Amino acid sequence: MNVGLPADEYDKLRESVFTTIWNELDPLEHQIEDTESIPYDVVLPALRACGAFGLIIPREYGGAGLSIAQYLPILAEFAKIQGGIRAIVHVHNSFAHALSEIGSEEQKQAILPGAAVGEKSLAFALTEPGNGTGMDLSTQARRDGDEYVLDGRKWLITNSDIASHFLVLAKTADREVSAIIVPRDAPGFTIAPLPETMGCKGAEHGELTFTDVRVPAANLVGAEGEGIAHLERALEISRVFIAASSLGTATRALDLSLRFAKERVTFGRPIGERQAIQRYLAEMATDVYALRGMLADVAAKWDRDQRVPAESSLVKQFGLEAVGRVTDRALLVHGGIGYTRKYPIERLYRDARLNWLEEGPPTVQYLVAARQLLDGFTFDDAFDSATR
Repeated sequence: MNVGLPADEYDKLRESVFTTIWNELDPLEHQIEDTESIPYDVVLPALRACGAFGLIIPREYGGAGLSIAQYLPILAEFAKIQGGIRAIVHVHNSFAHALSEIGSEEQKQAILPGAAVGEKSLAFALTEPGNGTGMDLSTQARRDGDEYVLDGRKWLITNSDIASHFLVLAKTADREVSAIIVPRDAPGFTIAPLPETMGCKGAEHGELTFTDVRVPAANLVGAEGEGIAHLERALEISRVFIAASSLGTATRALDLSLRFAKERVTFGRPIGERQAIQRYLAEMATDVYALRGMLADVAAKWDRDQRVPAESSLVKQFGLEAVGRVTDRALLVHGGIGYTRKYPIERLYRDARLNWLEEGPPTVQYLVAARQLLDGFTFDDAFDSATR
């Protein structure tokens, strides 16, 4: 069971991160949106100084060792500001956390202490330009003595411009997917940028090419053929993190809309006094409240060492739908001026749309949740836990 940091230490860390978010990072929004580039010379030192890179890395490797319940509000706060910064923090923490659960002790010692202070970072290399995921992958990893030789392509790999290592999913046999760690400087491994994205500007989602890339056999994570199991575990909790990001974006959109509804006056009255605007605000609050409750439930289960395959897909799916509705209504509350860059609404609207795609689109979430339901998953535990 993960109880995380003691309350006093957690409050101090949270305050440090929140202060950095609003005093140092939020003011960079217009620069990043204008240039479609994140000023790493400012952002990375700020994230290192406040401890944002080690949030869910275990304490024995130099991280804060937060519980998931402690981590989610911090990630949600990052999702209130410029989305590219949130993407950096999310991907870094998600896959450092994954390595802490599935890596060998040698692999964890080699990467996690550096990751905890932002000197190293692990990106996840799954998606391919000509294939689906899982057994449809075409990237190959051939065993040759004490090495693996990788050939293939990946794309849309977040943090490809700053990662020191990549957790690569590749075929080691016809019906066998394995996970292998590839360092950035491996000979034959090249990284190229892809076109800029609709939202979350500045975060790089690059294309990776492996041409006879040799890495030590010790870089295999677990055993050959365990790649799908590693994939499922890593994405299971990372889907919860996406839902927390949806919560942060939705909460900011609601807060801005409430403020605007009180300040904007038409026909001598604040628009917040009009029934149509009140309905929008109440609908937005309903989505925020429901998503907060779902996240609290799934975080408590994970921190009790329970797997949450159904819950993670359900909360991820509800989160993307909720933030979509909330940002739609936020734009309606603000009217025409919300379509300009005077307010952050248009950016929040664009940033939120990445949540549809990260860690699997809606069709994948429906599939995973439905399979769990058909296999006997019920919601009884959610109600029972409230009495324990």
